[in-house]
Amino acid sequence: MSTQTIRNIAIIAHVDHGKTTLVDALLQQTNTFGEHQSVNERAMDSGDIERERGITILAKTTAITYKDHKINIVDTPGHADFGGEVERVLGMVDGVVLLVDAAEGPMPQTKFVLGKALQLGLRPILVINKIDRGDARPDEVVDETFDLFDSLGATSEQLDFPILYAVGRDGWVAEDYNEPTDNCYTLLDLVLDHVQPPQADVNAPFKMLATIIERDKYVGRLITGRITSGTAKVNQPIKAISRDGQDIEMGKISKLFTFKGLEKVAVDEAKAGDIIALSGFNDV
Repeated sequence: MSTQTIRNIAIIAHVDHGKTTLVDALLQQTNTFGEHQSVNERAMDSGDIERERGITILAKTTAITYKDHKINIVDTPGHADFGGEVERVLGMVDGVVLLVDAAEGPMPQTKFVLGKALQLGLRPILVINKIDRGDARPDEVVDETFDLFDSLGATSEQLDFPILYAVGRDGWVAEDYNEPTDNCYTLLDLVLDHVQPPQADVNAPFKMLATIIERDKYVGRLITGRITSGTAKVNQPIKAISRDGQDIEMGKISKLFTFKGLEKVAVDEAKAGDIIALSGFNDV
C-alpha cells in the first residue's frame, strides 16, 4: 500500500463529548464489522473498567477502508487522569478530529489535548457534536473554540480549521447543522482532503516509534506504533533504543500485525507510514 493512500488520525476531546460513539458509527458505516460479528455499544472500550465507567482509559487503534484509502484511527482518552496517554499517541498521527459538545463547549481537557496537537503542528478538524441537545448553542461554541485555538498559539494555518456538525450517537455528520444527513461520509471525505498522507521514506532502514505496549495471551508483549521509515518484516532482526540513544534490547519480529476494524490482522510485512503492532521483545 502506498503512503499516499494512508491517513493517520486521532480523535481528541474532553471526557464524554462523544469520541468512542463516533468511532463506532464510522466502523459500522464503512462495513468494517463482519456480517455476523457481534458488536457491543462503545466497541472501542474493550476493557472491563472502561465499560463499567463508560470512559476510555487506554488509547486504541482501529482502521477502516474508505474510497480505496486506509484510515488508521486512534481513539484517545478524554479524562484528565489519562492525559499522558493522549500525549504519546499524538506522535503517531498526521491529523486530529477535535470533538466539542454543542452545549458544554470547550472544557479543561479540550484545552489540554488541543494544546498538545497544536504544538505538534497538527491541523485539527472541528466537529461540534451532540447538536441535538435541547441546550445546544453551536455558533457560540464555534466562537469559543476559535478563541481557544488563538489563546493556545495556533498558527494562521491551524486557525483556518474546517467545521462540521454531528450527532455521533445517531451516526451523522454534516456541514450545516440545519441540514442533518444519515451518515458520516462528510467527515471521512474531509479527512482524505484535509489530512496529509504520512511523510516517510520506504527505502530507508526500518524505524518505528513505539507508543502503546500491551500483553496478548497468545503472542506475549505487543508493541504498537507507527513505522517512520523502511519496512517491517517477520523474522527481521531489530533493536529497541531509548530516548537518549542507548540500546535496550535486541530481538527479531516474531509476529507482525496491521489493523482492520477492531481486529489485528497478521501480515508478513508492513511499510513506512502505517501503524502496526509487533512482538519480539521481552523488556521494552
